Amino acid sequence: AGNLLSWVGILLASAAFWAMTVKLGLTTRQVFLSSAVMTMGATLYILILMPDSLLRLLLWMFTHSVYRIRVEGRDNIPEKGGALFVCNHVSFVDALLLLASTHRPLRPIMFKDIYEHPVVKPFAKIMRAIPISSQLRPREMIKSLREASEAIKNGEVVVIFAEGQITRIGQLLPFRRGFERIMKDPALGGTPIIPVCLDGVWGSIFSFEKGRFLWKVPRYFPYPVTVSFGKPMPSTSTPFEVRQAVQELNTDAWKHRKKLMMPIHRAFVRKARHHPLRFFMADARTPNLKFGAALTRTIFLARRLRSVWAGQEMVGILMPPSVAGALVNYAALLMGKVPVNLNYTANDEVMASCARQCNLQTIVTSKAFLEKVKVTVPGKTILLEDLAEKPRAGEKIAALLMTWMLPVRILERAVGGRGSSRAAAQVDLRPPQSPLDDLATVIFSSGSTGDPKGVMLTHYNIISNADQLGQTFAFNGRDRILGILPFFHSFGFTGTLVIPAVLGIGVVYNVSPLDAKAIGALVRDYRVTFLLATPTFLQMYNRGCEPEDFGSLQFVMTGAEKLPDRVAQAFEDKFGIRPLEAYGLTECSPAVTVNTRDFRAAGFRQVGAKRGKIGHPLPAVSVRVVDPDTFQPVPVGQPGLLLVRGPNVMKGYLGKPEKTAEVIRDGWYVTGDIAALDEDGFLTITDRLTRFSKIGGEMVPHIKVEEKLHELTGVTEQTFAVTGAPDERKGERLVVLHTLSEDKLKLALDKLAASDLPNLWKPRPDQFFHVDSLPYLGTGKLDLRKLREMALKSSADNATPGQP
Repeated sequence: AGNLLSWVGILLASAAFWAMTVKLGLTTRQVFLSSAVMTMGATLYILILMPDSLLRLLLWMFTHSVYRIRVEGRDNIPEKGGALFVCNHVSFVDALLLLASTHRPLRPIMFKDIYEHPVVKPFAKIMRAIPISSQLRPREMIKSLREASEAIKNGEVVVIFAEGQITRIGQLLPFRRGFERIMKDPALGGTPIIPVCLDGVWGSIFSFEKGRFLWKVPRYFPYPVTVSFGKPMPSTSTPFEVRQAVQELNTDAWKHRKKLMMPIHRAFVRKARHHPLRFFMADARTPNLKFGAALTRTIFLARRLRSVWAGQEMVGILMPPSVAGALVNYAALLMGKVPVNLNYTANDEVMASCARQCNLQTIVTSKAFLEKVKVTVPGKTILLEDLAEKPRAGEKIAALLMTWMLPVRILERAVGGRGSSRAAAQVDLRPPQSPLDDLATVIFSSGSTGDPKGVMLTHYNIISNADQLGQTFAFNGRDRILGILPFFHSFGFTGTLVIPAVLGIGVVYNVSPLDAKAIGALVRDYRVTFLLATPTFLQMYNRGCEPEDFGSLQFVMTGAEKLPDRVAQAFEDKFGIRPLEAYGLTECSPAVTVNTRDFRAAGFRQVGAKRGKIGHPLPAVSVRVVDPDTFQPVPVGQPGLLLVRGPNVMKGYLGKPEKTAEVIRDGWYVTGDIAALDEDGFLTITDRLTRFSKIGGEMVPHIKVEEKLHELTGVTEQTFAVTGAPDERKGERLVVLHTLSEDKLKLALDKLAASDLPNLWKPRPDQFFHVDSLPYLGTGKLDLRKLREMALKSSADNATPGQP
């Protein structure tokens, strides 16, 4: 009404002005000058009456010049009436981005120190921001919260950044309970809470990416940002529930980044051309290969392989983690092929099954490698030594010119990639409209609990996972990863093959992850900063490496199996760095959750890791813990079946749509793991559904029993492995394989009998069987299928007549 009266007054004044000019007979120049003065006066009058409108106009112009804002869920914003927006906090301009995303005026709750800044305060007053701080006295804090409640009751929209601080590590902080106090007023019972997610802001100059605020060059201009408004939630919603909703909005928003991404090989070409002289990779045979040279060698190999791989969609590779193995994989991707890295630690039958499922006709391998690993190659063998021998001068020059002269799309065709021939087009089953939806690789599950299945991972799956890990760990050009995990392992493929190529960091390969002496020397000589390993491998390094060998390490990340506290503590005691546990699955490309380092500053701490936890979900990854039978969410802290959703979730199982349908429900991947989620968003894995025994109607977790046995004996290495065997009376019984001597086992059994472990969880003394070594897969995980076979055999061999 006030604005309407103001405009009526301006119109009347204008009419009076023109009447006066006609009556006085003013000249054109005088009329023009008088009009200019009148316009300036009217403008100042409007600004005095409506400063917030001017500010909103200026903010709209600023945000739409620096940022390119996409708004999702605008229909979820109430047209009128009060509401509370609960948003994540990523940068200093979050409130401005929200103001530019909705037509409704917003009243942000602002940290008092920022509110009082001389530059910010005039604008904050115009927006009628509500200052608040945890350092205020209780009475002042209550006053601020009450002001927010009154504003909502008066039909206004209040915005609160429930984390209380801007994230420093790119992940969600815990949501504080301040908004619960705002909404506890009975008069606000029907008022909605609107979850809001800002995606894409991390990395902009106003965020704290890589610890720097403002002093960095933006990657894009204008910078793309997605503002997502979720469905209204009840006023009684808890911080945990709202935080979950914001996290799931982040998952939905990630798809809009897709148009900024590129397939793995194109990202590699781009990085190599931007940083041709930067260290890229090394191994025992190739001490220093830079990005530019690696691209040239990749093109050379692709041209040599063009006729070998003609007409094939999927191509087999049987190579250890090495420079040569990496270059062959890059060549396959550049040619539009799907590299399938075969598991050389599996038996011939499993390897042949994998090759058959992928219709592999040729297998690229190495003569030197085959001499060390005795396997039967399933298909036509192509030896790399023969393939790359005697390069001609013309080939070298052509590869060098193509490295620097050809646009990437023409380069793809020049080496035999997509669209290079009619034959290739006939066998190319991938959708041509989006290269990111093409298959990047097929990785077979480890087979620890059953027959391996081919997991189809797209470029979008793997590039998303690489970006998620890059955002979490803030890699830079000085970082170097130790590449010891095989490429047939999803952590090895993404972590040591793709991440270095697309994020521009170095990698140092070693053929065997068991050679502790060689690995210690590589870490020391190449100043490796990031170690990806399994707990089993860490135990070997604890025995075989010197403390100074690992002096350059900044992160030690473990996956594939649970990290026992005894192993982590022993490693930290010797090397002075605490291993951080991560969690992933082949079907998720693989990383799902990670622990990272805490951020600490004066008056501020963001928790990046918790002991005994598998970490916090990666950006754009949503998790739910549900009842295994009903699939309904369970309360916070209660164990249940873990579900995962995100851009890194696989396309499906190769040739097994029924298996895919069993594990992917409404976009959620059913992991088969039992987990618990705390209020801060950190996960704990209790066990796998397959690692439970149902004894007398009760589910007994194998891992808990293993942990107790290791605790009682005081050993740091994996010494016990628990599995189940059929039992006529109780359904199942626990069987334990161990590597202890007879005397030490007797002591362990005495301690077990006196321990506080439930009686149903205590294996019978006659079900402990000695083995020379526990069965492991090539990835460092326990081979659960082999473990069960050994246990059943030992149990049957030692059974007395009449005993089940």
